Amino acid sequence: MLIELYHNHLKKQLTTSQLFILEFLIDILQIKKDVRLERLARIFPLPITWEGRRRKLQRFLEIPQLIIAQILWPLIINWLTDNKKLQKLYITIDRTQWRDLNLLMISLVWKKRGIPLNWKFLPTLGNSTLAEQSEVLGPVFSLLKDYQIVVLGDREFCSLDLANWLRERKVGFSLRLKKNVCIEIEKDNWQRLDQLGVKPGVSAFYAGKRIRKSQPANGFEVAAKWRRKYRSKKSESPWFILTNLGSLTEAIQAYKHRMGIEEMFRDFKKGGYNLEQTGLRGERLNGIVLVMSLAYFQGIIDGEKIEKKTIHKYVSRPKETGKKSKRRSTFGVGLDSKEWAENVEKYQEKVQELINLSPHKRRFYRQGFRALTLIQSSF
Repeated sequence: MLIELYHNHLKKQLTTSQLFILEFLIDILQIKKDVRLERLARIFPLPITWEGRRRKLQRFLEIPQLIIAQILWPLIINWLTDNKKLQKLYITIDRTQWRDLNLLMISLVWKKRGIPLNWKFLPTLGNSTLAEQSEVLGPVFSLLKDYQIVVLGDREFCSLDLANWLRERKVGFSLRLKKNVCIEIEKDNWQRLDQLGVKPGVSAFYAGKRIRKSQPANGFEVAAKWRRKYRSKKSESPWFILTNLGSLTEAIQAYKHRMGIEEMFRDFKKGGYNLEQTGLRGERLNGIVLVMSLAYFQGIIDGEKIEKKTIHKYVSRPKETGKKSKRRSTFGVGLDSKEWAENVEKYQEKVQELINLSPHKRRFYRQGFRALTLIQSSF
């Protein structure tokens, strides 16, 4: 079932038939986590032949209403408006490719997961260009004009041209540099970043420096940090971060959010929705990525509701003492909650028989049913 945020918006954008199909697709993806059209057609709840269901889904993925700006962005803005405490937003740019497909993605990092904002399938494999990067970033800046934005990128996006482009638009950034980039330590004294003497446990901050890969660029800041060895964990190399955030702490803390998009890609691909197995192309491929993004965003919203009610221990392993991170993401909590609630309802007669066999545990079962009621009220 679509959450209220989705239903109120999408009923204005889609016909009744299209809205039903989208609702079915999101529900199926939440449970089966597989975007392959053949799998979706196999279990799509419409009493026609498999081939008829497949063609119906193909036609749906080609409808002109499936536009990011029309379908997804209003939902993002409404959700951000409800989260009034959010002022600074971390936006990550990254790329993933499989077979002959190359996807450039922009995401909003939220609770260690990336929420898709904009994307583009590139015409060739390999790194993206500044023109392609600005094409996907520009509309996001307009969308989030009321917020303070910090753009994060790994070494593929360490271009000084991109940094200058972001700086001209008064956007914060924290971009990881390659170690062969040179920095002017003193006038006409250039050194490669890997020759600065940064060692494990050492950090440094260089402000107002000239940087060069080929041609020098003025007035940048570079944050350098190499994590010290902790127990058996050792970082193989230091971080060199090109930034305009004003301090080492700000630059490093911002860049740490970048891993959210890596987790999102893992959820999209083999670790979740199996996007790399799809045979779709063109409009259908963009359509399924949009539907998948809606399902993913809804999972995060559902998980957030469960966590606020402090009942997530019923559907996920609790955080271990002394650990900073949870064992299950907010997105995972959302999916697990829905599946658990549906299974309890599906097997309710057998569940009751099992409960009757342990009368001394009824107090705990009552608490569980109360949690189940709260979970069901969230969907």
